[in-house]
Amino acid sequence: MTARGIHAGGHAQDAEDLDVEEVLALVNEGSTGSGDPAVPSPSASPSHAPQGTPRKPDTDQHKATPWPEARAIAGRAARTGTRRAPISVTLDSALGLVLAAPLVALSDLPSFDTSAMDGWAVAGPGPWAVREDGVLAGHAESEPLSDGEAVRIATGARVPADVTAVIRSEHGRTDDKGRLHAARDVGHGQDIRPRGQECRSGDQLLPGGTLVTPAVLGLAAAAGYDTLTVVPRPRVEVLILGDELLTEGLPRDGFIRDALGPMLPSWLRALGAEVTAVRRLRDDEKVLHKAITGSTADLIVTTGGTASGPVDHVHPTLRRIGAELLVDGVKVRPGHPMLLARIKDDQLLVGLPGNPLAAISGLLTLAEPLLRTLSEHPAPEPYALPLQDAVHGHPYDTRLIPAVLRGDSAVPLHYNGPAMLRGIAGADALAVVPPGGARQGQQAELIDLPWAAAGIGVCFT
Repeated sequence: MTARGIHAGGHAQDAEDLDVEEVLALVNEGSTGSGDPAVPSPSASPSHAPQGTPRKPDTDQHKATPWPEARAIAGRAARTGTRRAPISVTLDSALGLVLAAPLVALSDLPSFDTSAMDGWAVAGPGPWAVREDGVLAGHAESEPLSDGEAVRIATGARVPADVTAVIRSEHGRTDDKGRLHAARDVGHGQDIRPRGQECRSGDQLLPGGTLVTPAVLGLAAAAGYDTLTVVPRPRVEVLILGDELLTEGLPRDGFIRDALGPMLPSWLRALGAEVTAVRRLRDDEKVLHKAITGSTADLIVTTGGTASGPVDHVHPTLRRIGAELLVDGVKVRPGHPMLLARIKDDQLLVGLPGNPLAAISGLLTLAEPLLRTLSEHPAPEPYALPLQDAVHGHPYDTRLIPAVLRGDSAVPLHYNGPAMLRGIAGADALAVVPPGGARQGQQAELIDLPWAAAGIGVCFT
């Protein structure tokens, strides 16, 4: 991907790339003693701090969940609900799902002795008299050969009875009497795939829990399957909240374009979900209550309304319906006011902040591990790369920064404020920056974006 907006050199990131809350916190809290030049020093003059800057209440910090713990809670929450029944789907619908049962061979593979090459099937020692007919793939079994006989055969064709070997086309020649001679020694059984060479009927080919890839589909078809028993995709309903959102045209008169409505469904599909509906709701508590209580999805994803403003109705609605709040705020920037709640034994809700990059942070913090567990997908192996540039740290929260991968390093990108999408649009991954920041060359954990590793056509199945 093109690294547009790459932060060049080792200088500190511009303050305008941070949200106001982060800038104020950095000024108030100062350095955590990491020695990172990108983090304000405790010796900085107090005159740099805005007069009357409020400190973030300690109670908010005690309530918020550390970022790694929040991800673990999301994964566990999906495991403790009602287990969803496996489903049977046709092969063309199974890509990207997980086998709910072992894949067992329904027949021997191959199911008959098969020619591995174009050439001649021969019986006994040569030279051989060549029959006029030939043996093609997909045709009925041919007459057996007698010693000293040969017949033309195609790759994949059923080998006649009593054949001792197949001679490749390039390894044989016929004389003027039509007799076949081998250009090299002929070994017994050469270039014949014997029946059951790959497996016998009843053999386990793959265990349950295997991700269905294109190769798995091919194996299943070869083994005789028309359908597969798989773990169903989690059903997700998306509720876009906000009176200020436009669905077309330019921003105007205090209204802004809805970026999350077009973005979230595709992102959720890339994480393995079946998006059943995307609904846009006005800022009204009764409307939100009706939408949540009327949903039959496994997971409801809301956008905006998770803070404590006059039109932030998510918390009051969850209290009204008696939902169990599992995560109420996460120590991560952007995306601090995200939440996770259990509505029923078999239904969860992830509340995302309304700012676009903050919503992505919430998606990968809470929705990704939850959907992965519901889909029974294996967790990706964690990995880290050195950062090409130093990155500002938040005094007490993790930061998720868009980055591009260049060889053996990660390059942090500009335009990473909570409301910005310009950085993430050119990114391959999110770099996990611990509280206090990260030095140039410091190893940082990376969360791959789904399409960066799998390719656009694969991840949006």
